[in-house]
Amino acid sequence: MIGKKLIAWYEANKRNLPWRDTSNPYLIWVSEIILQQTRVNQGLDYYYRFIEQFPDIFSLANANIDDVLKIWQGLGYYSRARNMHAAAQHILTMHQGQFPETYDKLVTIRGIGDYTASAIASMAFGQAVPVVDGNVNRVIARLFCIQDPVDKPQGKKIVRRYAGELMVAESPGTYNQAIMEFGALYCSPHSPDCEHCILNDVCVAYAKDLVDMLPVKSKPPTIKMRYFHYLVVTYCDKTYIQRRPGGDIWTGLYEFPMIETGADASLEELSRSDMWQTLFKGQILHVRSISTELTHRLTHRVLKIRFYEILIDQPMSTQGQIEIFWKDIHHYAVHKVMDNYLEKRTLTI
Repeated sequence: MIGKKLIAWYEANKRNLPWRDTSNPYLIWVSEIILQQTRVNQGLDYYYRFIEQFPDIFSLANANIDDVLKIWQGLGYYSRARNMHAAAQHILTMHQGQFPETYDKLVTIRGIGDYTASAIASMAFGQAVPVVDGNVNRVIARLFCIQDPVDKPQGKKIVRRYAGELMVAESPGTYNQAIMEFGALYCSPHSPDCEHCILNDVCVAYAKDLVDMLPVKSKPPTIKMRYFHYLVVTYCDKTYIQRRPGGDIWTGLYEFPMIETGADASLEELSRSDMWQTLFKGQILHVRSISTELTHRLTHRVLKIRFYEILIDQPMSTQGQIEIFWKDIHHYAVHKVMDNYLEKRTLTI
C-alpha cells in the first residue's frame, strides 16, 4: 500500500532527469555515482559531460585516469572517479564489458557498494532489492519512528528491512526511485509539509510529533585542522606541480609544491623547513605575494590554506615535482581550491 502510494506520487511529481527513462546499467551507474554527495542541479552538467566523453563502459575502462579526474574536477570526493575507473576495467576484463545482473555479483566489484549495486540491480535488471540513501533513511526512520542511529549497523539493518518490506515487487526500480524522490522533494530534512503528506495517516513520527527529531544520527567525528602552504613558483614562463600521493585527500590530483605544518606558520618559519631548503637551494628568489588565509571545509577536516607566489632565477631542485609551461596547467586535474586560485590568477594577469 505505502509503496504503491509512493509510486503514484512519483509518477505525478518526479523531476525529468535523463537517467530515469533508461535501463542501461552503465548510464544508471554513472548517474548514481555522480549524485552521491552531490545535488542534482550540480550533478546534471557533470553527467552530460561525463557520458559525452565516456559514453560506455569500454571508453571509460580504456581512458587514462588523468582524463577521468580532469572531467570530474570540481565535483569533489575524487575516490568516486578513481573507483569508477577501476570498476570499469574490472567489468571489461572479468565480465567482457557486461554488467552482472544481480546484486550479489555487482557488490563484489571494487567501487560498487551496497547502494550502487542495489540501484543497478533494481533499475536496470528488475531485481527486488531496496536502495538506501540519505533520503530513504529519512523517510523510513520517520514512517516507523526508528530510534536507532541510521548510520550505525543496527539502524542500517532496520531501515533496509523496512525498505524491503515496502517494495512493490513488480516495479522495484520505480519504487526505489519513488522513495528517494519523495525524500528529496517532500519528506525534507527540515519542516516538511506533514499536514498534506500522502503518508501522514501511517507515519508514526507524525503521530508522535517527532518528525523533526528523525532520523537519529551518531555523534559526528572530531574535525581535524590542517595547514597547507602552496608554493606557486615561476621560472621564466614555467611553473612546477606535483601529483598528490595515495592514502590522503585528493589522491592522484595535481597541485603546486606544498608544505604542511601543524599550525599556522610565518614565511620565515617555512623558509627554515627541510622542503623549502631543498627546493630553493642556491636560488635567488623573490616572494611576490602571499594570499590571505583561505578556509576549505571537508567532511572531517578543515583546511587552512595560503598561496605564496615566488619568482626564481634558475630551475628549481625538484623532489618529485614536474616542470610545465604555465599555459599548460589547465590540462591537469586539480582540486577545487587550486582551481579557484588559478581562475582568479588568470583574471588578474
